[in-house]
Amino acid sequence: MRNSTSVEQRIDERARRFLAAAPAGGAKAKLTEFIVFALKQGWACIFGAVMLAVLMAARLWYPDHAGLARNDFLTVAAVVIQILMVAFRLETLRELRVIVLFHLVGTVMELFKTDMGSWSYEAEGVLRIGAVPLFSGFMYAAVGSYMVRVYRLFDLRFAGYPRRWITAILASAIYANFFTHHYIWDLRWVLLAAVTVVFGRCVMHFRVFRREFRMPLVVAFLLVALFIWLAENIATWSGAWLYPSQVDEWHPVGLEKLVAWFLLMIISVVLVAWVYKPQPPETDNIPRREAPSTAVLP
Repeated sequence: MRNSTSVEQRIDERARRFLAAAPAGGAKAKLTEFIVFALKQGWACIFGAVMLAVLMAARLWYPDHAGLARNDFLTVAAVVIQILMVAFRLETLRELRVIVLFHLVGTVMELFKTDMGSWSYEAEGVLRIGAVPLFSGFMYAAVGSYMVRVYRLFDLRFAGYPRRWITAILASAIYANFFTHHYIWDLRWVLLAAVTVVFGRCVMHFRVFRREFRMPLVVAFLLVALFIWLAENIATWSGAWLYPSQVDEWHPVGLEKLVAWFLLMIISVVLVAWVYKPQPPETDNIPRREAPSTAVLP
């Protein structure tokens, strides 16, 4: 695995020794690739998965009258998780920089959106800025953690990746629209068209175990956005935050939020691209196959 941490290198070496005798063809080979794919995805999601587990546990079992407010507990838990990720070398300090940037970008948006009434948090605890508890930024950091980890776990490479300065302009316009659409026209559909034009020809190459697969990058954006939407339903059910229509009675988050998460993926990819410069696929003799349509891809 390219740019992997020391812990991941040891895991990868042991996994390869274990899988050395795995068949190279047939149904068993496909099953092996799928299992490895699922395990790598789970490993890439570890920060977000642990955060969701903590949110659900706090919803179910955290005492209502505890000395430490639930939101403050969630903030402390998020900080501990992040420290452990670095201490156990599951993330590098280089990656931590971009994760912190995700945190800052997300917190600024949270401050504005809660002030506009787009969603809300329970007004409790002291570890907050205005109406925004500090743990909220870690939810964006979880997306950043996934992005940087999946990049190296799957040795991602990109054919036809657009120039980074163009993607930076597009990402800036998307981020600005999250704010400006409250005052002027909402340009999300124009921005979606721009994403299609800028990234439409880009193909993502990724390695699971022995084989390399390919997928249009725009499709990968959509699949990750769907995954985040599912996680958002868990988070709102746990009471981490609520949309106005969920205050009286919880219900699943509307599918229209997929558009927002899809656009957020562009910002995420652009931020990660400044840590790991997108590289073109290597020319080799490894057979390539199209990614299975049932897989949830980075």
